[in-house]
Amino acid sequence: MTTDYSWIPLLLIIWPVLGAIVIEICAAVKKTVWIERVAIVFALAQSGLSLFLGLGVWGRVPVRVDDFSLLVDGLSALMGFLINAMILLILLFSVRYMKHEQEQGLVSTRRHRLYYTLILIFAGSMNWTVTTNHLIQLYVAMEASTLATALLVALYRKKASLEAGYKYIILTVVGMTFSLLGMVLIFAAAYPHIGAEALLLSKIGHVVRIIPRNVALLGVACMTCGFACKAGLVPFHAWLPDAHSEAPSPVSAMLSGLIIKIGAYALARTVTIFAPANHGIVLFIALLACISMLIGIMMALVQDDLKRMLAYSSVSQISYIFLGLGLGSYLGIYGALFHLVNHTLIKALLFMSVGAIMYATGGVRRISQLGGLAKKMPVTAFCFIAGAVALGGLPPFNGFVSKFSLFLAAGEKHLYWAVAVSIFTGLLTLACLVRAGYLVFWGKPALAESQTNADIREVPRSMYMVLLILAALCLVIGLFPNLLYPILDGAARSILAVCSAGS
Repeated sequence: MTTDYSWIPLLLIIWPVLGAIVIEICAAVKKTVWIERVAIVFALAQSGLSLFLGLGVWGRVPVRVDDFSLLVDGLSALMGFLINAMILLILLFSVRYMKHEQEQGLVSTRRHRLYYTLILIFAGSMNWTVTTNHLIQLYVAMEASTLATALLVALYRKKASLEAGYKYIILTVVGMTFSLLGMVLIFAAAYPHIGAEALLLSKIGHVVRIIPRNVALLGVACMTCGFACKAGLVPFHAWLPDAHSEAPSPVSAMLSGLIIKIGAYALARTVTIFAPANHGIVLFIALLACISMLIGIMMALVQDDLKRMLAYSSVSQISYIFLGLGLGSYLGIYGALFHLVNHTLIKALLFMSVGAIMYATGGVRRISQLGGLAKKMPVTAFCFIAGAVALGGLPPFNGFVSKFSLFLAAGEKHLYWAVAVSIFTGLLTLACLVRAGYLVFWGKPALAESQTNADIREVPRSMYMVLLILAALCLVIGLFPNLLYPILDGAARSILAVCSAGS
């Protein structure tokens, strides 16, 4: 493989950690007013670096760091820019949101500082995850992101949030242990043939046809279970509703928008490579995904808590991505990556919209306790409904294009039952979210009279501008999907290049 050399991938891992250290230094010298500024400056810089790196990779050759097992191809560049850009938007939204939480006594000054420190550490671990070319480093980096995320989930230090953080870390660590077992099986079977290169993600394609089929299937099954647990698929989803609902709303956006996507990314790097040569893998993942998307949206339909409703819809939507990646075809991978990008934008928009509702109403998030907010919060109402329609897959928003690509990809593989389940799930998603939006923003007010009229108003500009940016991106991508074609095409072909390496 022809590659260029650059130190930027290594810098993307180190830079956020340096930012976290600077924040701790600011706290030590009593310059707490600098904390948010430092976090945003470092996030802005890493977004710029990831964009610069991506522009050099997309349509050209991969970039690697010599002697560090770091490799950035089209998929890594896509994920890296998506991660860093979303963290920047989440931090911009967080400034007023977390300050409000501090004023309400929900977080102390120390935990307020810890929030920004952990966000930057999380960014470094995620950048490591998507740039490493080493199988075991992939596992370690994913576990590092788990530790940072668990502490963010438990930030409020209440019984429910501590339980959610504990459940998250226990279940994902156990699940990822299965993925480690699968990695070891694949490595042990491939080592006699290609030696230590069996640990390189870029070389997995060479081992697909040379290791025993039964060993390959067992290894793939173990890795799929681990990555499905990280992504929150049924039946490995028990941590997800609690973690999403008990974490601060910006962290919920990060969980649904980014952390569960890492399970899909790891699947694309490993299991997808085996799918073209083993039709049984295609059927297994398609069945798992269809069961998960149906159960997820049915659970969402019966929720009264807005954050739990969105959490269960994430269980459903990540299943679309797994379905596409499991097909192992160009169209399936392309559609899955397209939906990965779209879901990241949409779900961040929806969770931060709920955060805006909680900010304005004093923490109320139950549908039955809300109503009539559209007159008080018109921008939030528009953004939530835009996200609901986009996630439901209606044109002209972005969710329609990516879902339609996945329907075509499943039909191309003659999995018509999977197409039917996916379409039915999309209709349920639309009904679930539009109903919730109608009740919250146009339904009969259910809050106490003292809260309904005098206290509720639109959130500060720094918060609703982030919502408008995300809503605009959902619309623009839906109207002009070809804007993302070069990036998505390069990412899909980088996976297929590894698939064909052993042919």
